[in-house]
Amino acid sequence: QVQLVESGGGLVQAGASLRLSCAASGGPFSNYGLGWFRQAPGTERKFVAGVWWSGGSTYYADSVKGRFTISRDIAKNLMYLQMNSLKPEDTAVYFCAATRHGSIRGPDYDYWGQGTQVTVSS
Repeated sequence: QVQLVESGGGLVQAGASLRLSCAASGGPFSNYGLGWFRQAPGTERKFVAGVWWSGGSTYYADSVKGRFTISRDIAKNLMYLQMNSLKPEDTAVYFCAATRHGSIRGPDYDYWGQGTQVTVSS
């Protein structure tokens, strides 16, 4: 079965950078899309960024375009989210996820990690 484990969250000041990692197992992922979602307290989970594992096409929510970059290391089964110029409104639990047949922008993904907390102070 597919398993996803996020890491790299933490507490940072506004304007700082963080890189989140997602370790994926249970592949191959050649036919999968992988993505990042986030959920702030009291809100719905929202799409942040996604990448097709084989083709490498990337997609971003408007709120993070120009600040966040999604990438993957196919040989290591790792996916990353480089987050720059962080804002307090980026504070959320960040989840990595994988979709076998769904839209890259979700929300109908098939597999989910347990999340990693990102907190941005002002």
